[in-house]
Amino acid sequence: MRRTPTTSFHDAAHDTYQALLATSATLARGVLGPRLIELVNLRISQINGCAYCVDMHARDLLAQGCDWQWVNSVVTWHEVDFYTEAERAALGWAEAVTTLARHGRDDAYAALLPHFDERARAELTFVAAVMNTWNRMAITLESQVARVPELPHPAR
Repeated sequence: MRRTPTTSFHDAAHDTYQALLATSATLARGVLGPRLIELVNLRISQINGCAYCVDMHARDLLAQGCDWQWVNSVVTWHEVDFYTEAERAALGWAEAVTTLARHGRDDAYAALLPHFDERARAELTFVAAVMNTWNRMAITLESQVARVPELPHPAR
């Protein structure tokens, strides 16, 4: 049985919530661009099992004009060739930052070097850290996914 969240973190800790929003907004104005940020946010949310954030970031990517198959395949990005080398490097780094597994982290970081300068690598790491924070807040406070009308079905 799901409990009803008793805490609204944006109300109970308003200043902290606003600071986290401001950090996300600062990163959105950075060098990575909205598509890459949302791609990374979606993958991190999938890893963490945050239904609320998976739904939000998938919808955000679709609203940006990304095609349904590209968005749907983020969970299997290792297995498909839909993503650029830079996107693949960013996804690999996002996974390394999220899981904190030492194995493979050096390779994931090395894959970033041809595609991202020092500022972009730093921003990408901050994006991952902030998204992990949002996921932990949404999951532990049981943010619910609102059922909305279906998206248009992709042409077959």
